[in-house]
Amino acid sequence: MVRFFLLLLFIAMANPMATTPFFPSRRSKLYIFLCLLFITNALLAEIIGVKIFSLEKWLGTGPAQIPLTSNFVLDFNLTAGVVIWPVVFITSDIINEYFGKQGLKRISYLTAGFIVYSFTIIYFSTTLPPADFWIHLNKDKFGPGFSIDAAFSLIFRQGLGIIVGSIVAFLIGQVVDTHTFHFLKSFTGSKKIWVRATGSTLVSQLIDSFVVLWVAFYLFGNWPFEQVMAVGVINYIYKFCLAVLLTPLLYVAHALIDRYLENETKEIATEHPVE
Repeated sequence: MVRFFLLLLFIAMANPMATTPFFPSRRSKLYIFLCLLFITNALLAEIIGVKIFSLEKWLGTGPAQIPLTSNFVLDFNLTAGVVIWPVVFITSDIINEYFGKQGLKRISYLTAGFIVYSFTIIYFSTTLPPADFWIHLNKDKFGPGFSIDAAFSLIFRQGLGIIVGSIVAFLIGQVVDTHTFHFLKSFTGSKKIWVRATGSTLVSQLIDSFVVLWVAFYLFGNWPFEQVMAVGVINYIYKFCLAVLLTPLLYVAHALIDRYLENETKEIATEHPVE
């Protein structure tokens, strides 16, 4: 972790044209950028994941009302975290492709640690005594029965059950994703990026979609099992569709990265020609 932040410091200080060994290479800069993108979106997904939204209302359509069991129907209700989660698994696939199993596992464990740290601080903030003027000003704004401190604690403490479930699901999903990716790559080689990237995502997200909801809302919450299954199915359908639809974007990202890394090779060859 210390080396990770030292690299961040180097990037902040470095001249982009510098070629001294004291500054990271383009490959190192790429890894840092992908790691920051991965951590930021994973953390945001966990924080906003407490909200369940209706995709049908967002699209302006009626509820689907698909029968799931004899007493339960399926509507398109998703956790807000899935909106940005595709960024996480695209970034995950790119890190896996260019930096291998260890590169992805390293950032996965680091991300899990940052998420735990963030929610520890969030929980501590809910225990702080509220200022009187803050309570009264918001009562004037929202009504005498409203408590801004209670609302703050309710929203963020609801996320504590999610954090346990999401950490478990995240780590299991990332390990499965890593090994599935390289298992498929053993058959495809450097070709057919879509097979290993999309295939590993579909397998890992099948696990993630249900484990996080089961732990967060069934074990730690008050959801019936049918509700967990209903939301889990919808979340997975959403992730499945996006994983397929975003495949062209994965190829664009690979092309840009290959060009970025190729330019560094050319610069090194120009500055240090073989005699």
